[in-house]
Amino acid sequence: MGKIQMKTTDLFEENRTLAWPYLSEKEHPWELIPDIKEMILKIGETLDPEVYRHPAEGVWIAKSATVAPTAAIGAPAIIGENTQIRHGAYIRGSVLIGEGCVVGNSVELKNCILSDKVQVPHFNYVGDSILGYKAHLGAGAITSNVKGDRTPVCIKNGQEIIETGSRKLGAILGDYAEVGCNAVINPGCIIGQRSIVYPTASVRGVIPSDSLVKAGKGTEVVARTAKK
Repeated sequence: MGKIQMKTTDLFEENRTLAWPYLSEKEHPWELIPDIKEMILKIGETLDPEVYRHPAEGVWIAKSATVAPTAAIGAPAIIGENTQIRHGAYIRGSVLIGEGCVVGNSVELKNCILSDKVQVPHFNYVGDSILGYKAHLGAGAITSNVKGDRTPVCIKNGQEIIETGSRKLGAILGDYAEVGCNAVINPGCIIGQRSIVYPTASVRGVIPSDSLVKAGKGTEVVARTAKK
């Protein structure tokens, strides 16, 4: 089994997102979630007008990005270079999307960071979350960001419980994490680098790096065997 990853420097490589100067200041990445809106507005004001157009207040879209006319983009938002925003995407606001990303059909994003090369291509919901470099969500996979009883979200790592104080907190996916179709990532879940979540799994707590999360009668977490 890989190591437990909860710190920012364990989960993410440097400079794989415009958010890195802000993210790197936080020991744990979820500490940045409440400040995403303010962060985007600050970053937006520094973007090169030769690279980014500024079509609306609080919205910056790279000139090399492709945005479908049916996509809805709320402020504040930044859409990075060579990113695709496909038909029916709903970007509700407070969303930072990196370079070379894919945001697909009927995907809804809210108060989140998508690092460079992230793919959320089909019917996904990502809210109050951070997705690391080259993270990928299969069709229908979602990040659940509110508990059923509406109490503040805790992060549970075995017997350790971290009180976040946030009523809304989705998932933190480390670099290269893969989530299968129709999986549910429950509130406050952390998935380590290179880990793979099987389709239809319901994932809770902290998943070590290089793990497989299997679906079935009960969620099973095992070490991922390196390819030869």
